[in-house]
Amino acid sequence: MPLADDYSLLTVVLFTGIIFVSGLVHGTLGLGFPLIATPLLALFVDVQSAIVMTLLPTITVNVVSMARGGRWRESIGKFWPLAVYAVIGGAAGTWLLIISEPAPFKLVLAALIFLYLGVNRLGAVKLSWVVSSPGWSMLVFGLTAGIASGTTNVMVPILIIYALELGLAANAMVQVFNMCFFAGKLAQIGVFTGTGVVSPGLLAATAPLAIAALVALLIGMKLRDCVPTDAYRNIVRGVLFVIALVLVAQFVAQAWR
Repeated sequence: MPLADDYSLLTVVLFTGIIFVSGLVHGTLGLGFPLIATPLLALFVDVQSAIVMTLLPTITVNVVSMARGGRWRESIGKFWPLAVYAVIGGAAGTWLLIISEPAPFKLVLAALIFLYLGVNRLGAVKLSWVVSSPGWSMLVFGLTAGIASGTTNVMVPILIIYALELGLAANAMVQVFNMCFFAGKLAQIGVFTGTGVVSPGLLAATAPLAIAALVALLIGMKLRDCVPTDAYRNIVRGVLFVIALVLVAQFVAQAWR
């Protein structure tokens, strides 16, 4: 397996399992791949390494998710500027990740998970200007989501706040989210490649992870109509809460060394 040169076979199997579970969650809920995969991988490697490992799998998942459902004019056709701003923010965030100490980004990632859990629990936060100033709101949320994606690989908490304020339909929400994820990944790959962090060979080495993500995604899509959504989301939220606590503990332990 291509990653075996850098990690033991057991570690590669563990990473593949993490990618598979994340793809399954994304297929079932329509979102969540980087939100699950990044913090789980970050329990074993630094955030930058976790992001690099998920580049190709994330793009694969996003492309398939965007293609599902149709009626793109109501989602991608209307909200494409959000993705443009996500590219700009993603490039800036990735550059910040490269030049900065990686350890604090585990704390940032944990904070974004807590934000996501809080938004899901409390609902919309009543930002009336999101509706009254659509151009400015796309700029603010697109850039912010892109920066969050570039530094931590997680932009969904930011986008969920935006979608809740607009009252987007579920299908449109999934397509818009995946469009922004895809745009952010392209920006990340561009910056990583330009700075020598990522090479075509390294991306090719993660191809098996992308295949695992795709298989899990398709299974999850089949399960979407069979699994009780509320119960499944509660399980995912519980797992994310534990992961965020572990990330905080890791950061504190490293800070005290």
